[in-house]
Amino acid sequence: MIGQSGIAVKHVSRADAASVAQLAKHGVATIHEAMGRVGLLHTYMRPIYPGAAACGTAVTIFAHPGDNWMLHVAAEMLKPGDVAVLGTSSGNTDGMFGDLLATSFRARGAVGLVIDAGCRDTGELRDMGFPVWSKAVHAKGTVKATIGSVNTPIICAGVLVHPGDVVVADDDGVVIVPKLQAGNVAASAAARETKEAGTRRRLAAGELGLDVYGMREPLAKAGLRYFDDEEALRREQK
Repeated sequence: MIGQSGIAVKHVSRADAASVAQLAKHGVATIHEAMGRVGLLHTYMRPIYPGAAACGTAVTIFAHPGDNWMLHVAAEMLKPGDVAVLGTSSGNTDGMFGDLLATSFRARGAVGLVIDAGCRDTGELRDMGFPVWSKAVHAKGTVKATIGSVNTPIICAGVLVHPGDVVVADDDGVVIVPKLQAGNVAASAAARETKEAGTRRRLAAGELGLDVYGMREPLAKAGLRYFDDEEALRREQK
């Protein structure tokens, strides 16, 4: 079904709300690590303003280059707490989304957009506080001429996204958590945060990462040698 046009699914299953709320407490980096270092969209997907953050369930959009028709169709499918996620049939940077669509999306309860294409009206979107992660910022307008699909599996910036998956996005990028894994990933992320809090306290107290992480022995096995001073090194090298 990926890449198939002419489909708009009104009702889809979403990750459970409790798991989404737990995942919202953690950053993209933590969730990516907790999930086994998978799920990250390509590095070119950047927030249109610093400090942007969103966590919600995916309404997926398959669109064609320079055509934002399906974004309007997707507005009807949005529910409170959703993040719209758009992938295109081929590479594109046209400004497919702006403040008018954002106004419509927000009225439907959307908490953000991830778009593997361009975004415009970024000043207005910043003032609105509507977060967008996009491939580009580009003022070029679009048409409404070719149908795609809404709420079917898509590829967005290199990652498979199903309707209802969890989308977590912040200054570090975007990560997708499959909806059936949301609870387990949330628990793993919480455990990781607890462990890192302890590590942070030790580092703040002056301990070295070399000791906190037990690096000295493997470094020695890898061949690292310490010298007390430059004179000791010179004597060794004679």
